Amino acid sequence: MVAIDQGIFRKHGIEAEMVLIGINSNIPAALLSNSIQIGGPTSSVFLQAADGGLPIVGVAGASVMSPATNPLVAAFVRNGLTLTKPADFIGRKVGAPGFGAYLHVLFVKWLMDNGVDPSKVNFVEVSFPTMSDVIRSQAVDVVLAGEPTVARMLEARVGTIGARYVAELARTDPIIFYAAARSWAAQNPQAVAGFRAAIREAAEIVNTDDDKASESIAKFTRQQMALVRSVPRSRANPSLTGDNLRWWVEVMTQQKLLQGTPDVNSFILP
Repeated sequence: MVAIDQGIFRKHGIEAEMVLIGINSNIPAALLSNSIQIGGPTSSVFLQAADGGLPIVGVAGASVMSPATNPLVAAFVRNGLTLTKPADFIGRKVGAPGFGAYLHVLFVKWLMDNGVDPSKVNFVEVSFPTMSDVIRSQAVDVVLAGEPTVARMLEARVGTIGARYVAELARTDPIIFYAAARSWAAQNPQAVAGFRAAIREAAEIVNTDDDKASESIAKFTRQQMALVRSVPRSRANPSLTGDNLRWWVEVMTQQKLLQGTPDVNSFILP
């Protein structure tokens, strides 16, 4: 958003257009169909797709977990229930924004680290825009959400925060990074180089100039500026190596989400 709004992409020879995709897990397919050329899947979605044989490759880093933003993720509990400990979620219906997605995988990790068998929790898929209505209707007991969804549900008084499980994990690994179809990246080295240069420049603004970052986010997401400013910015880290993904591979292997032990270096474009 910043790289487009501030003319940074154009400066590096790229005409870029933002495209919204409703569910993160659809990004690998969009890349391979050439509906988009670069997308931002979460680490878990990317690894499942690449491990499953889809020819996609990471081209640059985007956002990473950090002590400032990890507390923004929560297991949000409907009214009438008090669920705070991992064991409290046994037998409950938990809405996740995609199976195998970032919030789902980390919640399962939190359960397993605390001795809870995740098979004893009933997971269902619930998209972010519908979370407030779904939990208000008590169709689920819990939703896994981040900001500003959590703040909106608190304001609507449809429930309370049960656990800030990502903060308890206390990691600094990638959340989202930029990926492309391997064939497109190989055929367009200049575009990849320009994209990387633009992202590095934009990341500096994201991390140091809250006014400019907030203006760009508000413009593209059409959210009110007050809401944008109320949510701490995810830290941008444009560097990306295979080592950045090793913890994710361990976590997903533990959860049997990968077919084998992938060579993470082969997933990253040099």
